[in-house]
Amino acid sequence: MSEHELHVLLVEDDPAVRLGCEQALDLEGIAVRAFDSAEAVRTAFSPGCPAVVISDVRLPGKDGLTLLRELRTLDAGLPVVLITGHGDINMAVQAMKDGAYDFLEKPFPPEQLVEVARRALEKRALSLEVQTLRRQLAERGGAGQVVQRLIGRSPAMEQLRRMILDLADTDADVLIHGETGTGKELVARCLHDCSRRRERHFVPLNCGGLPESVFESELFGHEAGAFTGAQKQRIGRIEYASGGTLFLDEIETMPLVLQIKLLRVFQERVIERLGANRPIPVDCRVIAASKADLRRQADEGRFRADLYYRLNVVSLEIPPLRERREDIPLLFEHFAQEAARRYNREVPAVDESISRQLFAHAWPGNVRELRNAADRFVLGLGRNFIGGGALETGELPLARAVEAFESALIAEALRRHGHSLARTAQALQVAKTTLHDKLKKYGLGGELK
Repeated sequence: MSEHELHVLLVEDDPAVRLGCEQALDLEGIAVRAFDSAEAVRTAFSPGCPAVVISDVRLPGKDGLTLLRELRTLDAGLPVVLITGHGDINMAVQAMKDGAYDFLEKPFPPEQLVEVARRALEKRALSLEVQTLRRQLAERGGAGQVVQRLIGRSPAMEQLRRMILDLADTDADVLIHGETGTGKELVARCLHDCSRRRERHFVPLNCGGLPESVFESELFGHEAGAFTGAQKQRIGRIEYASGGTLFLDEIETMPLVLQIKLLRVFQERVIERLGANRPIPVDCRVIAASKADLRRQADEGRFRADLYYRLNVVSLEIPPLRERREDIPLLFEHFAQEAARRYNREVPAVDESISRQLFAHAWPGNVRELRNAADRFVLGLGRNFIGGGALETGELPLARAVEAFESALIAEALRRHGHSLARTAQALQVAKTTLHDKLKKYGLGGELK
Protein backbone atom coordinates (compact mmCIF):
# COMPACT_ATOMS: atom_id res chain seq x y z
CA MET A 1 0.00 0.00 0.00
CA SER A 2 1.33 3.41 -0.98
CA GLU A 3 1.66 5.96 1.83
CA HIS A 4 -0.29 8.40 -0.38
CA GLU A 5 -3.24 6.03 -0.84
CA LEU A 6 -6.41 6.68 1.16
CA HIS A 7 -6.58 4.09 3.91
CA VAL A 8 -7.99 3.14 7.30
CA LEU A 9 -5.90 3.05 10.48
CA LEU A 10 -7.65 0.34 12.52
CA VAL A 11 -7.00 0.10 16.28
CA GLU A 12 -8.35 -3.04 17.99
CA ASP A 13 -6.67 -5.09 20.71
CA ASP A 14 -8.82 -8.23 20.17
CA PRO A 15 -6.95 -10.27 17.50
CA ALA A 16 -10.11 -11.99 16.21
CA VAL A 17 -12.11 -8.75 15.87
CA ARG A 18 -9.11 -6.99 14.36
CA LEU A 19 -8.66 -9.70 11.72
CA GLY A 20 -12.38 -9.74 10.91
CA CYS A 21 -12.44 -5.97 10.41
CA GLU A 22 -9.30 -6.08 8.26
CA GLN A 23 -10.80 -8.74 6.02
CA ALA A 24 -14.15 -6.96 5.68
CA LEU A 25 -12.45 -3.74 4.59
CA ASP A 26 -9.91 -5.47 2.35
CA LEU A 27 -12.61 -7.43 0.51
CA GLU A 28 -14.28 -4.12 -0.41
CA GLY A 29 -11.05 -2.67 -1.78
CA ILE A 30 -10.37 -0.41 1.22
CA ALA A 31 -6.71 -0.29 2.21
CA VAL A 32 -6.16 -0.83 5.93
CA ARG A 33 -3.29 -0.84 8.47
CA ALA A 34 -4.06 -2.52 11.79
CA PHE A 35 -2.69 -1.78 15.29
CA ASP A 36 -3.29 -3.30 18.70
CA SER A 37 -2.88 -0.16 20.84
CA ALA A 38 -3.34 3.61 20.82
CA GLU A 39 0.38 4.09 21.31
CA ALA A 40 1.17 2.07 18.19
CA VAL A 41 -1.17 4.00 15.88
CA ARG A 42 -0.08 7.30 17.40
CA THR A 43 3.49 6.56 16.32
CA ALA A 44 2.36 5.74 12.76
CA PHE A 45 0.10 8.77 12.38
CA SER A 46 1.17 12.08 10.83
CA PRO A 47 -1.02 15.18 10.43
CA GLY A 48 -2.45 15.53 6.94
CA CYS A 49 -1.98 11.88 6.02
CA PRO A 50 -4.65 10.42 3.68
CA ALA A 51 -6.25 8.25 6.33
CA VAL A 52 -9.11 7.91 8.78
CA VAL A 53 -8.96 6.22 12.17
CA ILE A 54 -11.34 3.50 13.37
CA SER A 55 -10.56 2.65 16.99
CA ASP A 56 -12.04 0.60 19.78
CA VAL A 57 -12.77 2.69 22.87
CA ARG A 58 -11.58 0.11 25.40
CA LEU A 59 -7.88 -0.45 24.79
CA PRO A 60 -4.97 -1.43 27.03
CA GLY A 61 -3.13 1.61 28.28
CA LYS A 62 -4.41 4.73 26.52
CA ASP A 63 -8.13 4.40 25.65
CA GLY A 64 -9.88 5.39 22.44
CA LEU A 65 -11.36 8.62 23.84
CA THR A 66 -7.91 9.89 24.80
CA LEU A 67 -6.60 8.87 21.38
CA LEU A 68 -9.48 10.77 19.74
CA ARG A 69 -8.64 13.99 21.60
CA GLU A 70 -4.91 13.69 20.84
CA LEU A 71 -5.41 13.03 17.13
CA ARG A 72 -7.99 15.81 16.72
CA THR A 73 -5.56 18.22 18.40
CA LEU A 74 -2.90 17.27 15.85
CA ASP A 75 -5.27 17.22 12.86
CA ALA A 76 -8.66 18.88 13.38
CA GLY A 77 -10.00 17.58 10.05
CA LEU A 78 -9.25 13.91 10.78
CA PRO A 79 -12.37 11.70 10.84
CA VAL A 80 -12.20 9.32 13.83
CA VAL A 81 -14.74 6.49 14.20
CA LEU A 82 -15.01 4.83 17.62
CA ILE A 83 -16.08 1.26 18.32
CA THR A 84 -18.07 0.90 21.52
CA GLY A 85 -19.44 -2.06 23.43
CA HIS A 86 -23.04 -2.64 24.48
CA GLY A 87 -24.13 -0.17 27.13
CA ASP A 88 -21.54 2.48 26.15
CA ILE A 89 -24.07 4.87 24.59
CA ASN A 90 -23.30 7.67 27.05
CA MET A 91 -19.64 7.27 26.19
CA ALA A 92 -20.47 7.40 22.48
CA VAL A 93 -22.44 10.62 22.95
CA GLN A 94 -19.47 12.18 24.74
CA ALA A 95 -17.20 11.01 21.94
CA MET A 96 -19.37 12.77 19.34
CA LYS A 97 -19.18 15.94 21.42
CA ASP A 98 -15.38 15.58 21.43
CA GLY A 99 -15.36 15.48 17.65
CA ALA A 100 -15.75 11.81 16.73
CA TYR A 101 -17.00 11.39 13.16
CA ASP A 102 -19.21 8.39 13.99
CA PHE A 103 -19.34 5.33 16.21
CA LEU A 104 -20.07 1.63 15.79
CA GLU A 105 -21.67 -0.46 18.51
CA LYS A 106 -20.50 -4.07 18.90
CA PRO A 107 -21.49 -6.42 17.46
CA PHE A 108 -21.83 -4.78 14.05
CA PRO A 109 -22.22 -6.38 10.60
CA PRO A 110 -19.28 -6.06 8.18
CA GLU A 111 -21.35 -3.96 5.74
CA GLN A 112 -21.94 -1.34 8.45
CA LEU A 113 -18.19 -1.07 9.07
CA VAL A 114 -17.57 -0.74 5.31
CA GLU A 115 -20.27 1.94 4.90
CA VAL A 116 -18.95 4.06 7.78
CA ALA A 117 -15.36 3.66 6.55
CA ARG A 118 -16.30 4.75 3.02
CA ARG A 119 -18.14 7.85 4.22
CA ALA A 120 -15.24 8.81 6.49
CA LEU A 121 -12.71 8.28 3.69
CA GLU A 122 -14.77 10.35 1.27
CA LYS A 123 -14.96 13.18 3.80
CA ARG A 124 -11.20 12.97 4.35
CA ALA A 125 -10.52 12.99 0.60
CA LEU A 126 -12.63 16.11 0.11
CA SER A 127 -10.97 17.92 3.02
CA LEU A 128 -7.51 17.06 1.71
CA GLU A 129 -8.48 18.22 -1.80
CA VAL A 130 -9.50 21.60 -0.41
CA GLN A 131 -6.23 21.88 1.53
CA THR A 132 -4.15 20.86 -1.50
CA LEU A 133 -5.93 23.32 -3.77
CA ARG A 134 -5.42 26.15 -1.30
CA ARG A 135 -1.75 25.28 -0.85
CA GLN A 136 -1.09 25.12 -4.60
CA LEU A 137 -2.78 28.44 -5.18
CA ALA A 138 -1.02 30.05 -2.23
CA GLU A 139 2.29 29.07 -3.84
CA ARG A 140 1.36 31.37 -6.72
CA GLY A 141 1.34 34.33 -4.32
CA GLY A 142 -1.45 36.81 -3.64
CA ALA A 143 -3.23 36.17 -6.94
CA GLY A 144 -3.29 32.45 -6.22
CA GLN A 145 -4.88 33.07 -2.85
CA VAL A 146 -7.59 35.11 -4.56
CA VAL A 147 -8.61 32.52 -7.14
CA GLN A 148 -8.85 29.82 -4.49
CA ARG A 149 -12.33 31.28 -3.88
CA LEU A 150 -13.31 29.50 -7.10
CA ILE A 151 -13.78 26.01 -5.68
CA GLY A 152 -13.56 23.05 -8.04
CA ARG A 153 -11.14 20.53 -9.53
CA SER A 154 -12.95 20.00 -12.83
CA PRO A 155 -11.01 20.84 -16.03
CA ALA A 156 -13.43 23.72 -16.69
CA MET A 157 -12.70 25.37 -13.32
CA GLU A 158 -8.95 24.83 -13.59
CA GLN A 159 -9.02 26.51 -17.00
CA LEU A 160 -11.11 29.39 -15.62
CA ARG A 161 -8.60 30.00 -12.81
CA ARG A 162 -5.70 29.95 -15.27
CA MET A 163 -7.44 32.46 -17.55
CA ILE A 164 -8.15 34.79 -14.62
CA LEU A 165 -4.51 34.72 -13.57
CA ASP A 166 -3.41 35.34 -17.18
CA LEU A 167 -5.86 38.23 -17.69
CA ALA A 168 -5.79 39.85 -14.28
CA ASP A 169 -2.90 42.25 -14.78
CA THR A 170 -3.96 43.39 -18.22
CA ASP A 171 -6.35 46.28 -18.75
CA ALA A 172 -8.47 44.33 -21.23
CA ASP A 173 -12.20 44.65 -20.75
CA VAL A 174 -13.85 41.29 -20.16
CA LEU A 175 -17.24 39.74 -20.93
CA ILE A 176 -18.36 37.00 -18.53
CA HIS A 177 -21.14 34.65 -19.56
CA GLY A 178 -22.91 32.20 -17.27
CA GLU A 179 -26.31 31.13 -16.03
CA THR A 180 -27.92 32.62 -12.94
CA GLY A 181 -26.09 31.55 -9.80
CA THR A 182 -22.85 30.39 -11.43
CA GLY A 183 -20.75 33.09 -9.73
CA LYS A 184 -20.22 35.80 -12.34
CA GLU A 185 -19.65 38.55 -9.77
CA LEU A 186 -17.21 36.34 -7.86
CA VAL A 187 -15.18 35.86 -11.06
CA ALA A 188 -15.26 39.62 -11.68
CA ARG A 189 -14.03 40.29 -8.13
CA CYS A 190 -11.23 37.77 -8.59
CA LEU A 191 -10.13 39.56 -11.76
CA HIS A 192 -10.09 42.86 -9.86
CA ASP A 193 -8.40 41.51 -6.72
CA CYS A 194 -5.65 39.84 -8.77
CA SER A 195 -4.92 43.01 -10.76
CA ARG A 196 -2.81 46.07 -10.08
CA ARG A 197 -6.12 47.95 -9.63
CA ARG A 198 -6.94 46.00 -6.47
CA GLU A 199 -6.18 48.96 -4.18
CA ARG A 200 -8.89 51.03 -5.89
CA HIS A 201 -12.66 50.59 -6.04
CA PHE A 202 -14.53 47.58 -7.39
CA VAL A 203 -17.88 49.13 -8.38
CA PRO A 204 -20.72 46.68 -9.15
CA LEU A 205 -23.94 47.71 -10.89
CA ASN A 206 -26.82 45.34 -11.61
CA CYS A 207 -28.29 46.72 -14.81
CA GLY A 208 -31.42 44.63 -14.35
CA GLY A 209 -32.19 46.18 -10.98
CA LEU A 210 -32.39 49.83 -12.05
CA PRO A 211 -35.41 51.75 -13.39
CA GLU A 212 -34.64 53.18 -16.84
CA SER A 213 -35.36 56.69 -15.56
CA VAL A 214 -32.33 56.70 -13.22
CA PHE A 215 -29.98 54.60 -15.33
CA GLU A 216 -28.08 57.47 -16.96
CA SER A 217 -27.63 59.38 -13.71
CA GLU A 218 -26.43 56.22 -11.96
CA LEU A 219 -23.80 55.54 -14.61
CA PHE A 220 -22.60 59.05 -15.48
CA GLY A 221 -23.57 61.16 -12.46
CA HIS A 222 -25.13 64.63 -12.63
CA GLU A 223 -24.57 68.27 -11.77
CA ALA A 224 -26.73 70.19 -9.32
CA GLY A 225 -29.91 71.33 -11.07
CA ALA A 226 -29.50 68.90 -13.99
CA PHE A 227 -33.09 67.74 -13.47
CA THR A 228 -35.90 68.12 -10.96
CA GLY A 229 -34.69 66.86 -7.60
CA ALA A 230 -30.96 67.07 -8.45
CA GLN A 231 -30.09 69.40 -5.58
CA LYS A 232 -26.36 68.66 -5.53
CA GLN A 233 -23.64 67.20 -7.70
CA ARG A 234 -23.41 63.41 -7.78
CA ILE A 235 -20.51 61.25 -8.95
CA GLY A 236 -21.66 58.36 -11.18
CA ARG A 237 -20.55 54.75 -10.98
CA ILE A 238 -18.18 55.00 -13.95
CA GLU A 239 -16.34 58.02 -12.54
CA TYR A 240 -16.23 56.47 -9.06
CA ALA A 241 -14.63 53.35 -10.57
CA SER A 242 -11.82 55.35 -12.18
CA GLY A 243 -8.52 53.70 -11.28
CA GLY A 244 -10.38 50.53 -10.42
CA THR A 245 -12.96 48.21 -11.97
CA LEU A 246 -16.56 48.74 -13.10
CA PHE A 247 -18.68 45.58 -13.08
CA LEU A 248 -21.88 45.70 -15.14
CA ASP A 249 -24.03 42.66 -14.34
CA GLU A 250 -26.98 41.65 -16.54
CA ILE A 251 -25.77 44.05 -19.21
CA GLU A 252 -28.29 42.53 -21.63
CA THR A 253 -30.99 44.52 -19.81
CA MET A 254 -29.35 47.92 -20.45
CA PRO A 255 -31.56 50.23 -22.59
CA LEU A 256 -30.36 50.56 -26.20
CA VAL A 257 -30.03 54.35 -25.95
CA LEU A 258 -27.59 53.98 -23.04
CA GLN A 259 -25.63 51.29 -24.88
CA ILE A 260 -24.59 53.98 -27.40
CA LYS A 261 -23.19 56.16 -24.62
CA LEU A 262 -21.49 53.22 -22.94
CA LEU A 263 -19.79 52.35 -26.23
CA ARG A 264 -18.25 55.85 -26.25
CA VAL A 265 -16.92 55.28 -22.73
CA PHE A 266 -15.33 52.02 -23.87
CA GLN A 267 -13.73 53.62 -26.89
CA GLU A 268 -12.67 57.03 -25.57
CA ARG A 269 -12.60 56.57 -21.80
CA VAL A 270 -14.41 59.85 -21.15
CA ILE A 271 -17.80 60.67 -19.64
CA GLU A 272 -20.02 63.72 -19.28
CA ARG A 273 -22.20 64.15 -16.21
CA LEU A 274 -25.84 65.03 -16.81
CA GLY A 275 -26.19 68.81 -16.94
CA ALA A 276 -22.55 69.37 -17.91
CA ASN A 277 -20.71 69.62 -21.20
CA ARG A 278 -17.18 69.11 -19.91
CA PRO A 279 -15.68 65.69 -20.73
CA ILE A 280 -14.13 63.91 -17.75
CA PRO A 281 -11.37 61.32 -18.42
CA VAL A 282 -11.89 58.01 -16.67
CA ASP A 283 -9.49 55.11 -16.27
CA CYS A 284 -11.50 52.07 -15.32
CA ARG A 285 -11.48 48.50 -16.43
CA VAL A 286 -14.93 47.32 -17.51
CA ILE A 287 -16.13 43.83 -16.76
CA ALA A 288 -19.58 42.99 -18.09
CA ALA A 289 -21.64 39.89 -17.36
CA SER A 290 -24.64 38.35 -19.02
CA LYS A 291 -26.77 35.26 -18.64
CA ALA A 292 -28.18 35.78 -22.15
CA ASP A 293 -26.62 34.96 -25.53
CA LEU A 294 -25.52 38.47 -26.52
CA ARG A 295 -24.57 37.37 -30.03
CA ARG A 296 -28.12 36.17 -30.64
CA GLN A 297 -29.57 39.31 -29.07
CA ALA A 298 -27.35 41.43 -31.33
CA ASP A 299 -28.48 39.48 -34.40
CA GLU A 300 -32.10 40.06 -33.37
CA GLY A 301 -31.58 43.78 -32.77
CA ARG A 302 -32.14 43.56 -29.01
CA PHE A 303 -28.51 44.45 -28.19
CA ARG A 304 -26.17 46.73 -30.10
CA ALA A 305 -23.86 44.67 -32.28
CA ASP A 306 -21.02 47.24 -32.07
CA LEU A 307 -21.13 47.13 -28.26
CA TYR A 308 -21.22 43.32 -28.32
CA TYR A 309 -18.09 43.15 -30.51
CA ARG A 310 -16.37 45.74 -28.30
CA LEU A 311 -17.18 43.70 -25.21
CA ASN A 312 -16.33 40.33 -26.71
CA VAL A 313 -12.59 40.93 -27.16
CA VAL A 314 -11.96 38.74 -24.10
CA SER A 315 -14.69 36.44 -22.81
CA LEU A 316 -14.92 34.00 -19.93
CA GLU A 317 -17.48 31.21 -19.81
CA ILE A 318 -18.61 29.87 -16.42
CA PRO A 319 -20.06 26.37 -16.84
CA PRO A 320 -23.32 25.51 -15.07
CA LEU A 321 -23.06 23.09 -12.16
CA ARG A 322 -24.76 20.28 -14.09
CA GLU A 323 -21.81 20.32 -16.52
CA ARG A 324 -19.19 19.97 -13.76
CA ARG A 325 -20.89 17.57 -11.38
CA GLU A 326 -17.54 16.25 -10.19
CA ASP A 327 -17.16 19.56 -8.31
CA ILE A 328 -20.43 19.12 -6.38
CA PRO A 329 -19.03 17.16 -3.37
CA LEU A 330 -16.10 19.56 -2.97
CA LEU A 331 -18.36 22.62 -3.16
CA PHE A 332 -20.94 21.10 -0.83
CA GLU A 333 -18.28 20.24 1.74
CA HIS A 334 -16.90 23.80 1.52
CA PHE A 335 -20.32 25.43 1.90
CA ALA A 336 -21.34 23.06 4.71
CA GLN A 337 -18.19 23.94 6.66
CA GLU A 338 -18.88 27.65 6.13
CA ALA A 339 -22.47 27.19 7.32
CA ALA A 340 -21.34 25.20 10.36
CA ARG A 341 -19.06 28.06 11.41
CA ARG A 342 -21.84 30.63 10.87
CA TYR A 343 -24.48 28.72 12.81
CA ASN A 344 -22.10 27.17 15.38
CA ARG A 345 -23.18 23.66 14.37
CA GLU A 346 -21.43 20.42 13.50
CA VAL A 347 -21.54 19.29 9.87
CA PRO A 348 -23.83 16.21 9.70
CA ALA A 349 -22.53 13.04 8.04
CA VAL A 350 -23.10 12.79 4.28
CA ASP A 351 -24.12 9.21 3.50
CA GLU A 352 -24.45 7.59 0.08
CA SER A 353 -28.14 8.36 -0.32
CA ILE A 354 -27.47 12.06 0.23
CA SER A 355 -24.55 11.95 -2.21
CA ARG A 356 -26.86 10.42 -4.80
CA GLN A 357 -29.34 13.26 -4.28
CA LEU A 358 -26.59 15.83 -4.74
CA PHE A 359 -25.49 14.21 -7.99
CA ALA A 360 -28.98 13.59 -9.39
CA HIS A 361 -30.41 17.07 -8.76
CA ALA A 362 -30.37 19.40 -11.80
CA TRP A 363 -29.26 22.48 -9.78
CA PRO A 364 -31.06 25.07 -11.93
CA GLY A 365 -29.87 27.73 -9.46
CA ASN A 366 -26.28 26.46 -9.79
CA VAL A 367 -23.74 27.28 -7.06
CA ARG A 368 -26.09 29.70 -5.31
CA GLU A 369 -28.68 26.92 -4.94
CA LEU A 370 -26.04 24.46 -3.73
CA ARG A 371 -24.88 26.94 -1.07
CA ASN A 372 -28.46 27.33 0.16
CA ALA A 373 -28.87 23.54 0.24
CA ALA A 374 -25.72 23.24 2.37
CA ASP A 375 -27.15 25.81 4.79
CA ARG A 376 -30.39 23.85 5.12
CA PHE A 377 -28.45 20.60 5.56
CA VAL A 378 -26.36 22.01 8.42
CA LEU A 379 -29.48 23.50 10.04
CA GLY A 380 -30.87 20.01 10.41
CA LEU A 381 -33.43 19.61 7.64
CA GLY A 382 -32.01 16.15 7.00
CA ARG A 383 -32.94 14.56 3.71
CA ASN A 384 -35.33 17.37 2.79
CA PHE A 385 -32.58 19.92 2.27
CA ILE A 386 -32.61 19.90 -1.54
CA GLY A 387 -35.34 21.96 -3.16
CA GLY A 388 -37.58 21.73 -0.11
CA GLY A 389 -37.57 17.94 -0.30
CA ALA A 390 -38.35 17.49 -3.98
CA LEU A 391 -35.66 15.71 -5.94
CA GLU A 392 -35.58 17.51 -9.26
CA THR A 393 -33.78 16.52 -12.42
CA GLY A 394 -34.95 19.48 -14.46
CA GLU A 395 -36.28 19.40 -17.99
CA LEU A 396 -33.50 17.13 -19.27
CA PRO A 397 -34.26 14.66 -22.04
CA LEU A 398 -33.86 11.05 -20.96
CA ALA A 399 -30.54 10.58 -22.78
CA ARG A 400 -29.00 13.65 -21.13
CA ALA A 401 -30.37 12.65 -17.71
CA VAL A 402 -28.77 9.21 -18.09
CA GLU A 403 -25.46 10.81 -19.13
CA ALA A 404 -25.58 13.18 -16.16
CA PHE A 405 -26.16 10.28 -13.76
CA GLU A 406 -23.41 8.17 -15.37
CA SER A 407 -20.95 11.06 -15.24
CA ALA A 408 -21.73 11.66 -11.56
CA LEU A 409 -21.43 7.97 -10.73
CA ILE A 410 -18.02 7.69 -12.41
CA ALA A 411 -16.77 10.90 -10.75
CA GLU A 412 -17.78 9.56 -7.33
CA ALA A 413 -16.11 6.19 -7.99
CA LEU A 414 -12.92 7.93 -9.11
CA ARG A 415 -12.70 9.85 -5.85
CA ARG A 416 -13.31 6.75 -3.76
CA HIS A 417 -10.57 4.83 -5.49
CA GLY A 418 -7.92 7.53 -5.50
CA HIS A 419 -8.39 8.37 -9.22
CA SER A 420 -6.94 4.98 -10.13
CA LEU A 421 -8.20 3.82 -13.54
CA ALA A 422 -7.69 0.14 -12.73
CA ARG A 423 -9.40 0.16 -9.33
CA THR A 424 -12.27 2.35 -10.56
CA ALA A 425 -12.87 0.08 -13.56
CA GLN A 426 -12.86 -2.96 -11.28
CA ALA A 427 -15.31 -1.35 -8.85
CA LEU A 428 -17.68 -0.34 -11.66
CA GLN A 429 -17.22 -3.73 -13.38
CA VAL A 430 -16.33 -2.25 -16.77
CA ALA A 431 -13.32 -2.69 -19.02
CA LYS A 432 -10.54 -0.14 -18.56
CA THR A 433 -10.80 0.86 -22.23
CA THR A 434 -14.55 1.49 -21.81
CA LEU A 435 -13.96 3.55 -18.68
CA HIS A 436 -11.19 5.51 -20.38
CA ASP A 437 -13.53 6.41 -23.25
CA LYS A 438 -16.21 7.57 -20.82
CA LEU A 439 -13.69 9.64 -18.85
CA LYS A 440 -12.71 11.37 -22.08
CA LYS A 441 -16.37 11.89 -23.01
CA TYR A 442 -17.23 13.53 -19.66
CA GLY A 443 -13.92 15.36 -19.18
CA LEU A 444 -13.06 13.45 -15.99
CA GLY A 445 -9.61 12.08 -16.81
CA GLY A 446 -7.42 14.94 -15.59
CA GLU A 447 -6.57 13.35 -12.22
CA LEU A 448 -5.89 9.74 -13.28
CA LYS A 449 -3.13 7.78 -11.60
